[in-house]
Amino acid sequence: MSFRSATTIAADVRSGTTTARAETEAAFAAIAARNSDLNAFTAVFESRALAQADALDADLAAGRPVGPLAGVPFAVKNLFDVEGVTTIAGSKIRREAAPATRDATAIQRLTAAGAVLVGALNMDEFAYGFVTENAHDGPTRNPHDLTRIAGGSSGGSAAAVAGGLVPLSLGSDTNGSIRIPASLCGVFGLKPTLGRLSRQGAFPFVESLDHIGPFARSVEDLALAYDLMQGPDPLDPLCRRPAEPAAPRLQAPRLQEGADGPLRVGVLGGWFAQGAFPEVLEALEIVADALQARRGVELPGAEIARAAAFCLTPAEASHLQLDDLKTRPMDYDPAVRDRLLAGALLPDGVAEAARRYRPIFRDAVAKVFEDFDILLAPASVCPAPGVGQTTMEMDGQQVSVRKNLGAYTQPISYIGLPVVTVPLNRPGKLPIGVQIIAPAWREDLALAAALRLEQAGVVAAHRPPGSVWGGF
Repeated sequence: MSFRSATTIAADVRSGTTTARAETEAAFAAIAARNSDLNAFTAVFESRALAQADALDADLAAGRPVGPLAGVPFAVKNLFDVEGVTTIAGSKIRREAAPATRDATAIQRLTAAGAVLVGALNMDEFAYGFVTENAHDGPTRNPHDLTRIAGGSSGGSAAAVAGGLVPLSLGSDTNGSIRIPASLCGVFGLKPTLGRLSRQGAFPFVESLDHIGPFARSVEDLALAYDLMQGPDPLDPLCRRPAEPAAPRLQAPRLQEGADGPLRVGVLGGWFAQGAFPEVLEALEIVADALQARRGVELPGAEIARAAAFCLTPAEASHLQLDDLKTRPMDYDPAVRDRLLAGALLPDGVAEAARRYRPIFRDAVAKVFEDFDILLAPASVCPAPGVGQTTMEMDGQQVSVRKNLGAYTQPISYIGLPVVTVPLNRPGKLPIGVQIIAPAWREDLALAAALRLEQAGVVAAHRPPGSVWGGF
């Protein structure tokens, strides 16, 4: 099993130490060996991937230039359009849809850089969930403990990277669906500013909250994949212009320069500490100490922002699903169907009131960022719960797992801020992640802080214990 970085693989392919075909075949061998345990992949694209790998090898042999991800295998959450493949978005209903006629913009940009798409990954149906226990495709299991969930809704994307099946993957994040599985699986994840990366070709869930972003096992790989997907896209209304300020390219030496500079760091308290398991707070303290952070920073209205996101999610999502909810309700995952039906019954005034609070909360957060470059918060309230576990204890009360895993991520999604989730370096224990939150359009600050922590050994993506599969 290979846990080499994407940048190492690409360098080896360019130098001739290995070939794109060999790396692609190795990824398929890893998927064949381990996916039956993890259930991360729902489809593999062998003929497409090998053809692309052979074309890359031919270009190298002829002395033609290849991209910075030459020969690097990657996979995507199965809500991304892949030419010639039906985009199922974790659902039963979508399996009858016509195949996509083009790749999603994000896939196009990564493949143009030489990355090789090897498959599609499991998710919560229509991205509505934090657990990736899909009623149609089964649960994705955590590589660090196969009895536990990978998180969601991008659970397959996180598990595939954490389990060493691919070095890079793409997911989506509406209320925390990159950050929570990154935390529970112990990998790096990036939710960029809303509008930074094109969502064209990613099946929509909640239009005003949907983001896409990468998972990786190192900050360098995360920043590189993010860089290569940047740029305006006329097919995405939120991504039609260059971001303001212009998006900094984060490859070395720029990323290193950011990591070396001073950062004003605050630790969010109040709402972001309520109900957290002890090991979650311990992880936050370790990261805060490493960054010399000031404790006890408040985000006024965070609880209201979370409630507003809770209202907007079913209201907007049910609008997109209304026709199928009326005609085919029994074809939905019951847990998803019930929440969509509840959203369809919400009065219009509820969603409108939830939207009206957004500029108020955005202004309050901007005021906090006048004193800080980045803010720290837990990424999940607990380590990974068990597969099939429906409740957990928070502050002495039994609460729903599905409803509460996103308690600390939803307020940040509500105003579309960029976040890097970093995995605390704690080998032999269940992973725990910390959110590094930056002002809008300042992904560079969050990535610079993540790099500083990685270089100090405070955060790291670890191989799962060998006992899970009998050794690596």
